[in-house]
Amino acid sequence: MTLLLYPGAGTDSSHPSLVAIDHWVAPHRCVRADFPYRREGRRAPDRAPKLLAAVRDEIASLDDGPLVLGGRSMGGRMCSMIAAGADGQPPPSQLRGLVLICYPLHPPGKPDRLRVEHLPDVAVPTLFISGTKDAFGSPGELTTWSATMPKKAKVAHLWIEGKGHDLKGADHTVAGAVRDFMDRVIR
Repeated sequence: MTLLLYPGAGTDSSHPSLVAIDHWVAPHRCVRADFPYRREGRRAPDRAPKLLAAVRDEIASLDDGPLVLGGRSMGGRMCSMIAAGADGQPPPSQLRGLVLICYPLHPPGKPDRLRVEHLPDVAVPTLFISGTKDAFGSPGELTTWSATMPKKAKVAHLWIEGKGHDLKGADHTVAGAVRDFMDRVIR
C-alpha cells in the first residue's frame, strides 16, 4: 500500500509531521509530494485546478496498488477533492482511504466560507485529525460537515486537545494515528 501525502499551503514535503508519518507507516510506502508552485520556488499556491491536476499526475506516476491519499490543510483538501471526483474525473480506482490532517473547513474567522461541497461524494474510509483549537474549523463544525459524508466513508476523528492548526508537538500522535488507520484499511 502507498500513502501519498501533500503539505499545507505554507510548507513543503519536508514538514516535520509529514516526515514523522513517513517513518511511522513503514513498511508501507510513503510518498511526500510537493505542489508545482513549491517546486518552482514560489510561496503562493496555484488555483485549485492546477493543484488537482498535480495530484492526478502524481497518482498516475505510482503503481496501481492500493492507495491512501492525504495531507495537511490545503494538501488534504485537494486530496479529498480528488477522492470525491470534484475535478470532473472519477476517484482513483485504487483509492482505499483518505487522511485529512487539519482540514481547512473555512478560513479563520470566516465560517460562512465553507469548503465542504464535495464531502458528500467522498466514498472511502476517512480519518480527520485536528486540534481542538483549530481556527480553520472547530470540532463541532467539522463533525457537523463530516456527517454529510456517506456511511461507506467510515469517518473517524482524532481530536488533539488544546492544539491549533499547526498541531505543534503532536507529530508522534499524528503519525501513530495514520499508521493505525492504514492498518485498519488493509484489513
